[in-house]
This record gives sequence, structure tokens and C-alpha cells, in this order.
Amino acid sequence: MKYYNIHREINQFMEGCFMELKVDARGMECPKPVIETKKAMEKINEGKITTIVDNEIARENVTKLAKSLNCEVDINEINGDFYVNIYKGVVDKNYTPEKKSDTKDLVILVGKDVMGEGSKELGQILIKGYFYTLTESKPYPKAILFVNNGVKLTTEGSEVLEHIRKLESGGVEIFSCGTCLDYFNLKNKLAVGGVTNMYTIVEKMNGAKNTITL
Repeated sequence: MKYYNIHREINQFMEGCFMELKVDARGMECPKPVIETKKAMEKINEGKITTIVDNEIARENVTKLAKSLNCEVDINEINGDFYVNIYKGVVDKNYTPEKKSDTKDLVILVGKDVMGEGSKELGQILIKGYFYTLTESKPYPKAILFVNNGVKLTTEGSEVLEHIRKLESGGVEIFSCGTCLDYFNLKNKLAVGGVTNMYTIVEKMNGAKNTITL
């Protein structure tokens, strides 16, 4: 079966209702695999979208997109490539969408590993106090996004890991920028949350009623 770089309808069955689309996103830079997958998903009301990617970060990002839209997902690995199968509008008795947590519609963007300007030592104390206080303040924010130096807070050695893990266990979505982790060579040291891309960061921020930038 031939695959297309641009999502194209290649099969139609089940009384003309169920569609199959394929997106070949191998070699595409972040966040293009997610964007192309979303475009394909918008083309059909019901059916299966298979996105083919060649790295784990793209696989995780496409999977998160599908799950955020309450779609069932399964993944096959073939010769080092990942085939992410997304089922839109297909009822599966064994599939239960992820339960939404009791959080408020607030997204926090963390761009530094300190809080405020001036003394770095003081900034480290303040950021630690901020995340501790956040764990004691409910309802929690819907999501916390870490970019630039902020990703150092979600990796091994961070003094706020305990607090961020508590927030995650309380239903907060924790995402670290994959490009930023790569830049600082920290991808293998991520200790809490997941890896995301700029597309998801923009969607999370644009979709929230309130945002805070640290």
C-alpha cells in the first residue's frame, strides 16, 4: 500500500461512512507531525487515521493529541517506524476516555528555573516556595508548561520535583518542551511529566481562559 506525505483518503468502506487516512510524517520536524495529523482528523467524522513517524517524541506527541480529543489509539512499531492508529468516532466498549481532573481553567508557562530577576540564589528559593505553595492551593491549574530554562525544573536534580509530581498526581498536565530538552541535553533526564511541542503549547495556552507566565 502506498503512503502519502499529504493526508489523502485512500479507502472507504462500511456503507461509505468509515474512512481511512494515512499521514506519512517521517522526517518531519516538530510540531509538523501533530499539525498534519490534526488536519487529517478534521477531514472525517468517523474513521481511522494512521500517522507514521520515525521517532519517539513524535509518537508521544501524536498520541497525546489523539487522546486529548477522546480518540482511541494503538501503536505498532515496524522496522523502527511507529504507526500510530487513531480511531475517531468509533465506539469501542473497551475504551474509556481519560477522566478529567478537578482543575481550574488555568495554564502556567514556566520559562525559567528561578523566580524573578536579580539574585539567582534568591530566585531558586522563590521558585521552590512557589511550587510548594501551588501544591497547597486548590483547585490546581489545568496544565503547567515548561520551556527554555524552565525544563530544568522537571529533570533529575531539580529541587521542586516532589512538588511537581504532587501536582501531576492531582490531575495537572505537566509538559516539557522537547526542543528545549534536546538543546540542554536533558531529554534522557526528564523525571516528571511528558514531552511536548510548540503546537501543543500554543493550543493549551490559547484554549485556556487564564494564563500565567513565570
